[in-house]
Amino acid sequence: MTATRIALIGLGGMGRGLAKNMLLAGLDLTVADLDAGAVALAVSQGAKAGASPVDMARNADVLAVCITTAEAVQALALGPNGLLAAMKPGSIFLDHTTVSVEHVDVMRQACEDHGIDYVEAPMTRTPIHADRGEVNILFGGSEALLERLRPIFDTYAENIFHVGPAGHAIRLKLIHNYIAFANVASFCEGFALAAKEGLDMTKVIGIISAAGGKSGMMDLYGEMTLRRDFTPHMSLANAQKDVRYYAEWLESAGMPGFMAQSIHQTYALASIMGHADEGCTAVIKPYEEFSGVEAALPPKTDN
Repeated sequence: MTATRIALIGLGGMGRGLAKNMLLAGLDLTVADLDAGAVALAVSQGAKAGASPVDMARNADVLAVCITTAEAVQALALGPNGLLAAMKPGSIFLDHTTVSVEHVDVMRQACEDHGIDYVEAPMTRTPIHADRGEVNILFGGSEALLERLRPIFDTYAENIFHVGPAGHAIRLKLIHNYIAFANVASFCEGFALAAKEGLDMTKVIGIISAAGGKSGMMDLYGEMTLRRDFTPHMSLANAQKDVRYYAEWLESAGMPGFMAQSIHQTYALASIMGHADEGCTAVIKPYEEFSGVEAALPPKTDN
């Protein structure tokens, strides 16, 4: 696989870590991103800077994208001047973006029309895990296609889950993200209420986590939230986007989505109020603005 020419478009929170670990493993990698600084960092680690996305597509055996939305991927990939039109038959379009269910069907058909293999491989965990080469990959597709990509995945993934045929990976990823972000929205609402009612905020997380309210997302972000750290390890905008895709899928499947729509509107409100580029737990801020009370732990002291 070291002779395989890989191109990666997207060096954001997750893509930056993928590039780093592929380069540490000695893979042939060309990169592109709207952020020139992110490209320069990857080049300093051994990557080549792509002349243009289309040029990268033309020369790659595996073209990976790790960007923001399904709409952004399709804008790059489809059409007479898109990435797919430039790619070689038999090459692979590797989609690490968290997209919609509909997008996977559209892209798989478009790739098939160009003689290209489409791979849906959404990831779980955080940019910290990506930097350490410890993401989880959810793979939907054939075993043969997975084995072609495994030497690449092994450079940046701790776990590779073959979840079923094409289309199953994004479905499971959206379910995962909906549950995770619904959990964030619920504990942020609870934190805001606790602060408004004057509860001892030093005890809130510990008591909740000692029983059924314990969760992975609270372990990751609970104390950060109450320390007023809204670093966008997982941005509110991405949380809103993922919950929206889930709610749209739920409706298209003919199932009621009262909770999903409520969670989506909760994130949408926080976004409208100016918090889209902050971390996902900034969903707490509208509650605080309504109550006039900030949910926070007391400042740390030397004692």
